[in-house]
Amino acid sequence: MAVLTGMGKTHVATLFIGIFIGISVSFMWTYTESSGRLFSFEYLPTSPHSHGENDDLSGPQDSPVWDDSHSHSHSGENKTVANDLYNKVRVLCWIMTSPSNVASKARHVKATWGKRCNILLFMSSRRNGELPAIGLEVEEGRDNLWAKTKAAFKYVYAKHLNDADWFMKADDDTFTVVENLRHFLSDKSPMDPVFYGRRFRPMVKQGFMSGGAGYVLSKEALIRFITKGVDNPEICRMGGGGAEDLEMGRCLEKLDVQAGDSRDELGRERFHPFIPEHHLIPGILPKDMWYWKYSYYPAKQGKDCCSDYAITFHYVPPNMMYVLEYFVYHLRPYGIETAVGSSSNMYVKVEGGPAQSNRSTDRYKRRLALGVSLQKKIQSFGESLGKKAQDMGKVEQSKIVADNMIEKTRLLQ
Repeated sequence: MAVLTGMGKTHVATLFIGIFIGISVSFMWTYTESSGRLFSFEYLPTSPHSHGENDDLSGPQDSPVWDDSHSHSHSGENKTVANDLYNKVRVLCWIMTSPSNVASKARHVKATWGKRCNILLFMSSRRNGELPAIGLEVEEGRDNLWAKTKAAFKYVYAKHLNDADWFMKADDDTFTVVENLRHFLSDKSPMDPVFYGRRFRPMVKQGFMSGGAGYVLSKEALIRFITKGVDNPEICRMGGGGAEDLEMGRCLEKLDVQAGDSRDELGRERFHPFIPEHHLIPGILPKDMWYWKYSYYPAKQGKDCCSDYAITFHYVPPNMMYVLEYFVYHLRPYGIETAVGSSSNMYVKVEGGPAQSNRSTDRYKRRLALGVSLQKKIQSFGESLGKKAQDMGKVEQSKIVADNMIEKTRLLQ
């Protein structure tokens, strides 16, 4: 007390401010390093097989629901191609989750991208009737994910083999653009023994697929895995230990299931093991990180990292699920539409005019077809009239008549 008495008021105030700042910084450091991280974006996995790093993060209590299907920005949407692929390329999605993650993570998958799968299943170690989640007879824990994966695929094979053509496994912090997955698979046969995902390099000759980025098995791959591999100790690892994605890769290689190339025509990846920011912004991922050595193909950052038809991103916190949902399915740049290919109903832009909505585009195409048909009929009639006139010795007159009728038809265009 004597020391404080001998100090000026300014020094005392400075002392207490310093103590306060020190305690605050210490608290923030401790909080950031503990389970309650301030930001999820700072996390970088130390292993390609990491799981559960976002388990301490939870999303909104009430999931955002968009009800703007009839608004001006969506009224002209044409989902013909997406709906057609929904029926032709049937995808079953099963999501790896746990009892503790049902409310904090899994339900946000269901509220966003999961509803676009033909069949959506949540695999846990305990049944949940509200989500719902299937209770597999396996022990919970990160060290038992291989056992859960085998049990999940057994369930899918027994209950849903004929309900889908492709069978996708994803985590409850994976975001998937299912329409892009169907587009990628649309020219591939589910009866070929193949699986796709983000291809990693070590320990398996043909590579294996990142578990977090999600991977998809063809029907033939699933059949071989269940009937010839999963219970055969010479092909697949027994028990629950081991990294789930690596063990799946080893097992499928021995079953002659090909590890497919999922990159686009520019060599950009479709399946991504991190959030978009980590791929798009150069320098976030350390140069000595395992990621660079594990990538089967040379990994890229920046504008060349990701396909325009990207399929998945991993380590997506619950809140970001809704951000991506908004950016992918609701944000619209005014005046721009996208062509979907020559084999489908392509967007048509009138030369020199504004972009046509789907309805006006359809009317334009119908009028164009009608005009062409009318032109052909009048041209045929004119040629017939010309032949008759020629027989009557009136060649010049008939040519004039026919040319005039053809010219009038062109003006109708």
